[in-house]
Amino acid sequence: MTIPPDLGARKGMTPAEIAATIDTILAEATLVEKVGMMSGRGFFKAFREDGGRFGARPYRAGGGIERLGVPAFWFTDGPRGVARGNSTCFPCTMARGASFDPELETRIGEVMAIEARAQGCNLSGAICINLLRHPGWGRAQETYGEDSYHLGSMGAALGRGIQAHNVCATVKHFALNSMENARFTVNVRVDERTLHEVYLPHFKMVLDAGVASVMSAYNKVNGEYCGQDRVLLTDILRGEWGFGGFVHSDWVKGVYQPYGAAAGLDVENPEPLVFGEKLVAAVEAGAIEPEVIDRACRRILSVLYRFGCAEDPLPDYPASLVACDAHRALAREAAEKSAVLLKNEAVLPFDRSRIKRLAVLGRLAGIKNTGDNGSSRVRPPYVITPLAGLADDLGEDAIVTADESDLAAARAAAASADAVVVVVGNTAREEGEYIPGDIDLGQAGLSGGKAALGGDRRSLELQLDQVALIKAAAASGKPLVVVLVAGSAVLVEEWHDAAGAILQTFYAGMEGGTALARLLFGDVSPGGKLPFTVARSAADYPPFDPDATVAEYGYWHGYALFDRSAARPRYAFGHGLSYAGFSYRALAARASADGIAVTVAVKNSGAFQADEVVQVYVGAPGLLAERPAKALKAFQRLTLAPGETRIVRQTIAVESLMWRDPATHQWRLEPGCYRVFAGGSSDSLIETTVVL
Repeated sequence: MTIPPDLGARKGMTPAEIAATIDTILAEATLVEKVGMMSGRGFFKAFREDGGRFGARPYRAGGGIERLGVPAFWFTDGPRGVARGNSTCFPCTMARGASFDPELETRIGEVMAIEARAQGCNLSGAICINLLRHPGWGRAQETYGEDSYHLGSMGAALGRGIQAHNVCATVKHFALNSMENARFTVNVRVDERTLHEVYLPHFKMVLDAGVASVMSAYNKVNGEYCGQDRVLLTDILRGEWGFGGFVHSDWVKGVYQPYGAAAGLDVENPEPLVFGEKLVAAVEAGAIEPEVIDRACRRILSVLYRFGCAEDPLPDYPASLVACDAHRALAREAAEKSAVLLKNEAVLPFDRSRIKRLAVLGRLAGIKNTGDNGSSRVRPPYVITPLAGLADDLGEDAIVTADESDLAAARAAAASADAVVVVVGNTAREEGEYIPGDIDLGQAGLSGGKAALGGDRRSLELQLDQVALIKAAAASGKPLVVVLVAGSAVLVEEWHDAAGAILQTFYAGMEGGTALARLLFGDVSPGGKLPFTVARSAADYPPFDPDATVAEYGYWHGYALFDRSAARPRYAFGHGLSYAGFSYRALAARASADGIAVTVAVKNSGAFQADEVVQVYVGAPGLLAERPAKALKAFQRLTLAPGETRIVRQTIAVESLMWRDPATHQWRLEPGCYRVFAGGSSDSLIETTVVL
């Protein structure tokens, strides 16, 4: 029969028209065509043709029947920007987590979507919200931090921005993916309370915000691979949470058996290695019901057509929008808002009139270092390094350089300068997505061969030659700023006292060098806050074995673990200094129909206009079941002029205060007295109480 030409997605189609179109497609498509929509296609051929450059083109990732004119999803990563062409490279996700600024993250999501659309993509894998259980995790830079509420808030904000331009956002990796080297094989064991209270709430927050797709993780959970785990993909995701979108696998090795379709996996990416002919055969043999296939196709098509038929905010999405001036300016804003001032003994901000000569030391000062070289890699049109940013600001003649390869030269440079900036930390060699040596994603040109790169960190310390460089610079007696480039926590005990100031910039993106100069010279005050806890000893963190075949994920990690163990961190979760000063008073909390209504007055008592992140924590009674002493439940970033006071109002949803009862598999609100805290860091809070 002749298929009518209106089975493609057309702008302006009503929900009823979309539903009728999907019904027609499912009635007309063959089993082979339906199963064909349940996998990506053409990735391996394209990857070879592109010389092994990941992201050289959009990748087909589900949907699509050419005979019927049905559209397909075209995928791009990633968390730092669009992993296509020469896109805008933002600071890494962990850096943006340190901004504690959901409004900024939504704007970044919009830019990612615009640049994805301009380069032929309609499915984005940018929302990575795996919880930072331990800072040694190699891909820590791709997530927002250690706190579930913070993860969910920031991920939801990014998703809203991406989907505003009709790009389907994917949240990943579902679930419990918090180690890198063994991610393909490790079996994560977890109990019900820990799973539901610690490792899943942020995913639900993102999905409740409307994000329409989920990427499953590689690892096993309680003995089953996530990509074919009925408990995760059907019982929790669809049954308990009511998720109506579709689920697709991670790239290669994300599913092992055709029964993954029946468990709730809708798309195998990037190729039909397990679905395809094997799934067709399983249906024909009666091992899998035809309804499983139709249900998966309906989920895929419903999302495809919903976005494809919606009116776009922009009239078109030309290539000229990629890395345009406005997008680069946003990258700089993000870098400025992400930097965390860890320590400052009256060293910063520098006074330009007094800095006639600045020593900029360290190999990392002069290299383009925007993060790992795996699937999240973005290739921007340029990268402003720390050295370039400072030279542009002061003039090249005012800069003297040296690095850790020649400590005598470094000492001489420091002695000749009015102040010293030492840039140290990590690169894609030390941390990031683990790229085995037999997979070339572009690392061959970096390492001189196809040696494995990235992976989990086995040490949380700086490299020895970097520590020696800091101490050599400190010996000059000149004002010393250490700039930390890393995806998560770096232990500082060995050299902390030698530095007058410490600024963590993470991987700051294409405009990071310009942002660094503006931060150091006080054009803008640092306002970032740590989205993780920096310990004094690695022993204070949970156990972490990058080579584990089985890992026990317990209830306690991050600042909740530090509170419970009474271990004193070097820098607490939420810590971050400013060139201003902030004071809190008049904290009030009252029970409301929605939960707890909180108000607190915040004053900028300093001389700089600056941003403060107001953090609200709640401690449950903890009598029915042990709970954290406090847990982040709200935050707000605000800009205050010198002397300005602002009253901040937040509502803590009652659902976020509940605990999971493993005896009934239900959520319960414990009655009693709740402690409510507010302040600028988890270790600097004022307190009140409220009875629920």
